[in-house]
Amino acid sequence: MAVLVKFFSYLILLIMVLVAVAFFTLLERKILGYIQIRKGPNKVGFIGLLQPFADAVKLFTKEQTFPVLSNFMPYYLSPIFSLFIALVGWSVLPYETGLFSFEFSVLFFLCCMSAGVYSTLGAGWASNSKYSLLGCLRAVAQTISYEVSLALILLSLLLLIGGLDLGLFASYQRYSWFLVVAGPMGLLWFVSCLAESNRTPFDFAEGESELVSGFNTEYSGGGFALIFMAEYASILFLSALFSILFLGSGLESIGFYLKTVFIGFSFVWVRGTLPRYRYDKLMYLTWKSFLPVSLNYCVFFGGVMILTFVSTGMNLHQI
Repeated sequence: MAVLVKFFSYLILLIMVLVAVAFFTLLERKILGYIQIRKGPNKVGFIGLLQPFADAVKLFTKEQTFPVLSNFMPYYLSPIFSLFIALVGWSVLPYETGLFSFEFSVLFFLCCMSAGVYSTLGAGWASNSKYSLLGCLRAVAQTISYEVSLALILLSLLLLIGGLDLGLFASYQRYSWFLVVAGPMGLLWFVSCLAESNRTPFDFAEGESELVSGFNTEYSGGGFALIFMAEYASILFLSALFSILFLGSGLESIGFYLKTVFIGFSFVWVRGTLPRYRYDKLMYLTWKSFLPVSLNYCVFFGGVMILTFVSTGMNLHQI
């Protein structure tokens, strides 16, 4: 019975995430419209509220094309796997109902983040197209590079809270946000999330001017829609994670959702404001700037925790 309740609870969570993705796309198009001094979608339904559903119907009823030279099974399954990984990641959030709150949720998040690379690689390689292959190689190199700095930033914060459970962050930030304690790390995390989710100004995987479209060149209809939904589900998840890690919110407070929406808005704001970066500059940014800074913070916070333990009388074997 308990397993059945958890299954239906998770099913409801997935439906809510997909609805949030639908309306986040509408929010993005509206924000970009006003940034560019034009109207966003406003024809379908009241002020365009039904536009996401119209887009979904159009995409999923379009004919699905399969290139003759493509490797059919990886080509077909990569978008499904991509969306699956993006949705499974939501189980790591510390839900008050105890849905899937487990002790090593941070490790599970890192595993999900790493597994997402394979769907991108599979989609680009299986299409058997030069443009798709170039796009997927750039996306994989970019994602793997920024995962290093994301993991080190996360490790620094874990040293402060002394555990691998995301639920600990809310209690440790009751009086002061980690964004105040480690502001530069919050900025590094946000920029790394932009690069991790292939968003402007780091959207080299989809550099239309030089790569036609990216790793999804050969996808149309339902396959494209699944890749699109996976990207936006991961953006919303990373926004929620930022709120938990740096803005000290538990999922039971209304402030958590307001902060998550603001971080999501920041993703769109950056897209409407900044031009695309240069690819070599992007790789230098993580290896020559982010990696040293995050390593230094990691060593600093590790030293602070050791001094704290020593000053309170605990020996190093107890740490």
